[in-house]
Amino acid sequence: MRKKRADYVLALKGNQGNLYNDVKLYFNDTEFVAKCDYTKSIEKARSGIEKREYWQTDDIAWLAKKKEWTGLKSIAMTKNTITKNGVTTTETRYFISSLPLNVKEIARAIRSHWMVESYHWHLDVTFREDGNHTIDKAAAYNLNIIKKLAINTLKLLDVGRKNVSLKSKRYMISLSTEKYIEKIMQI
Repeated sequence: MRKKRADYVLALKGNQGNLYNDVKLYFNDTEFVAKCDYTKSIEKARSGIEKREYWQTDDIAWLAKKKEWTGLKSIAMTKNTITKNGVTTTETRYFISSLPLNVKEIARAIRSHWMVESYHWHLDVTFREDGNHTIDKAAAYNLNIIKKLAINTLKLLDVGRKNVSLKSKRYMISLSTEKYIEKIMQI
């Protein structure tokens, strides 16, 4: 990816051993976090309030695994706090990146990546994409396009009830196609 001059923002996970632990320890130190660039956003989403906080630093000279990552320029942390029906949950994630210090840019990149992951999750849950064993590459490509079109259509389709999953919408349509075909064609 760096050979093609693309930047990267990669989520760290516990199975990455010392790299994950080192970055996590850095961001757990309040003195270091206070020196990081910071931004946040608060929005209403999925019938709750989501607060997304982002910290980024280019203070990575101390990072032992730095040489293993071509172009590594910064590390980042996100803390997503969701309050829904009086219950608050918080998720903290850590990242390495080839992006220079610009916390708004890294926040955009992390958020964009989440949207792509969400889309792939919908493909798998709604259409069992991961279980697709189509051998012909052209057929697999065409099926993928049709499934993405169907997901976008399902997202836009009003079935008369709120908070209906895409999988449920698909099932409802299969039970009474005549009822929904006109609405689908108007999308």
